Amino acid sequence: METNRTKRPAVVVVMGHIDHGKSTLLDYIRKSNVTAGEAGGITQHISSYVVEHPNEKGEMEKITFLDTPGHAAFTRIRERGALVADIAILVVSAEDSVKPQTIEALKTITESGTPFIVAINKIDKPGANPEKTKIDLNTAGVYLEGFGGDVPFAEISAKTGEGIPHLLELILLVTDLTGFTYDPKAQAEGIVIESKLDAKRGMSASLIAKEGTLNKGDFVLVGSAICGTRIMENYLGKQMDSAPASIPFALTGFDQLPQVGAIFTSYASKKEAEAARDEIITGPRNMDQQVLGTPTSTTKIVPIVLRSDTAGSLEAIEKELEKIVSDEITFKITAKGIGNINEYDMKLAAADPTTLVVGFHVKADPNAVEQHMKNGSFLEVFDIIYKLTERLASILEERRPRKEFDEVIGTIKILKVFSRTKERQVVGGRVVSGKITDRAQFRILRREEEVSRGHVVGLQVAKVSAKAAEEGTECGVLVESKIEVAPGDVLECIVSTTK
Repeated sequence: METNRTKRPAVVVVMGHIDHGKSTLLDYIRKSNVTAGEAGGITQHISSYVVEHPNEKGEMEKITFLDTPGHAAFTRIRERGALVADIAILVVSAEDSVKPQTIEALKTITESGTPFIVAINKIDKPGANPEKTKIDLNTAGVYLEGFGGDVPFAEISAKTGEGIPHLLELILLVTDLTGFTYDPKAQAEGIVIESKLDAKRGMSASLIAKEGTLNKGDFVLVGSAICGTRIMENYLGKQMDSAPASIPFALTGFDQLPQVGAIFTSYASKKEAEAARDEIITGPRNMDQQVLGTPTSTTKIVPIVLRSDTAGSLEAIEKELEKIVSDEITFKITAKGIGNINEYDMKLAAADPTTLVVGFHVKADPNAVEQHMKNGSFLEVFDIIYKLTERLASILEERRPRKEFDEVIGTIKILKVFSRTKERQVVGGRVVSGKITDRAQFRILRREEEVSRGHVVGLQVAKVSAKAAEEGTECGVLVESKIEVAPGDVLECIVSTTK
């Protein structure tokens, strides 16, 4: 019988289509602005923090929020957010209504079994139509309270704050009805929501416990990565002595970069953590030489080195690259990692001039820049993921193998041969399709089989020099070919193109 369990705050994930106001909503709730810190106004990492709101009794209760990116590239990050969350908020713009990523977010929420609340946002906009949005949600399978279903909703303006208190009240109501609990004295267990390599501080990760309490002096094990709790900070960057369930925290000092989405477990000592690690059978962590897609023996391979600021972003980039490769051309990831582009990355590029070195939310070290200037290797960094994928897609198109095709623009049936000198003949014929043009290339078909090729040297229609002879016209043609053209042959006038 569990007697030590106590109520814990709900972990809430905010999801929805890009530009529907997720980050604006969270900014308003926490009364600070992180949107400006994201390039292009797009949230590209998971962020987490805690707010307080009064319940029906006037008592302050904590709510933990996760912010997940809305761009399609960050599907895996959103999935992690939904899995760790207790409640989801589906943000839908009253201006734009249901969009593709709304449907995608809804699918992620329903597949994870997470209870959710709909926030119909931007009701302050002149073009807002909340009623149409409700109808569209119904069509998408979201049956709101009062509209044939039991999904709670709030009409809000993330910009003005209208309706947000009601939204927070709904969160606390769902929390009470569901009853989220934990054992404060139990071993801490939870999930890694992000990891990164800081040039000054080393390897760190953002975590949330769903059970137990992590205390100063404990050690955390994630896969085969171990970290002490000497540097344990809350979402504001302040030191923590303990991290109970549902309260996000960051740990710095991992001996290996922990995998995002992985489960962590706490131990009372480093010795216990190491003993547990020794029992773990880990799979390969190095994905070097990974070829994307399903290449064939004829697929052209483009080497690429990837660097990102976090493991989650790196994962998202790889997922996006898989969408732009093809059977004709693909990427081979020769190296990837977290942190700035370094000299070794550029030396890899120097060894193969076709290599692309690409960074996301990182910089190139001075030695890397020096190597780049020396060797002229490809080096570009990006702050917005769709700009990165657009650029790489254009490079693939530039490097895609080209195939030459013959386009038939006209055919002439040879009726008579007048003369021949060396490899030239004067022949007469009728244009049976398209047109024959002066100086055109042609194929000689004999009994429907190609026997040779040649080109038109001169063309006459009605004994007058002409640039072209149209369908149905009889004409005289001076041709040049290695074999003799005979009556009954068909000349196919062709234009060679590459695709």
